[in-house]
Amino acid sequence: MAVIGKFIKRLVWALILLVVAFHVLVAGLLAIWKTQPINNTMFMLQHRLSGGSITQQWVEYADIAKSAKQAAIASEDAKFVSHDGFDIEGIEVAMKKNEASGTLAAGGSTITQQLAKNLFLTPHRSFIRKGEEAIITVMIENMWDKQRILTAYLNVAEFGDGIYGIEAAAQHYFDKSASQLNPSESALLISMLPNPKYYEKHLDARRLRNKQRIIERRLKSATLPES
Repeated sequence: MAVIGKFIKRLVWALILLVVAFHVLVAGLLAIWKTQPINNTMFMLQHRLSGGSITQQWVEYADIAKSAKQAAIASEDAKFVSHDGFDIEGIEVAMKKNEASGTLAAGGSTITQQLAKNLFLTPHRSFIRKGEEAIITVMIENMWDKQRILTAYLNVAEFGDGIYGIEAAAQHYFDKSASQLNPSESALLISMLPNPKYYEKHLDARRLRNKQRIIERRLKSATLPES
């Protein structure tokens, strides 16, 4: 029993050290990415390991069309500029949906939470992953300003099979740069985010086009972060 007890104790300490080391790594990368382009994420790494290729070109905040930034906020996180990484009302609504369905179908995730997941975690849904997502979300909100968070989000989001970032998406779908996107194009690209690989092949899907119209109507109500 004593041997088993020592083994369990060592295992617990090993797990604690592993968790601490992971968050130290996260903090280090966030410090670097605060000013440097992000050209690799956990989602991108998984895509490459599965044999796929990546298309991505980093663009700074000023080089992204205003309508694209408005569309992201209008669609994904209306309270983006005012919250500290979590939309409590959104989380409560998601929890009620999950309780009703008995699954983790709804996440109530903010832009910062989605960014945390894209950068460091996996698409797999679990309470452990949500816990990690929450910790990293707090780290991002404390280390970066809102403009950097929105810039990073739009640069690493997947808009199709291996198409990462708003610049690659603008070039792929409209043969233009992200700075030249008009409101309709911006709304369409952001509408694809929940299921980009599907919508890449079904651009005329009714659900996609309905969401595009809704987002386009909401653009002017979206508040952008100040410099």
